[in-house]
Amino acid sequence: MSKNIKAVPTHEYDAVIATANQYVEGLRTGNAQSVAQAFHQDAVMYGFTNGELLGGPINKLFDFVAKNGGAPQITTRLDVLAITPSTAVVRVDMENDAIGADYNDYLTLIKIEGVWKVIAKVYHQFDA
Repeated sequence: MSKNIKAVPTHEYDAVIATANQYVEGLRTGNAQSVAQAFHQDAVMYGFTNGELLGGPINKLFDFVAKNGGAPQITTRLDVLAITPSTAVVRVDMENDAIGADYNDYLTLIKIEGVWKVIAKVYHQFDA
């Protein structure tokens, strides 16, 4: 017989979204250090930017932000696709980043010592 227990409190969804929003706000302002606050130091990312695979250490994202600056016109929608007490997946539907591109990012988060951090980012860049 299964138990009818809510495994994840609502405030955890809010905390996960707050971490994803830290990433988005760093993109908006072009502040690589702000973006970095959302990510675990050993995080990785993979996706295609302008047809070329960009992957490996998350520092490549920070370099992209530092090189391309802010995206004051960026618009996003954040959706928690899955959540457990210690893991979560967030879809970031994004339009008009610093290079004018649109993306879907999939952020995988883990809760370590009570703090949610992104450990992996996989993304798709749409054609302009």
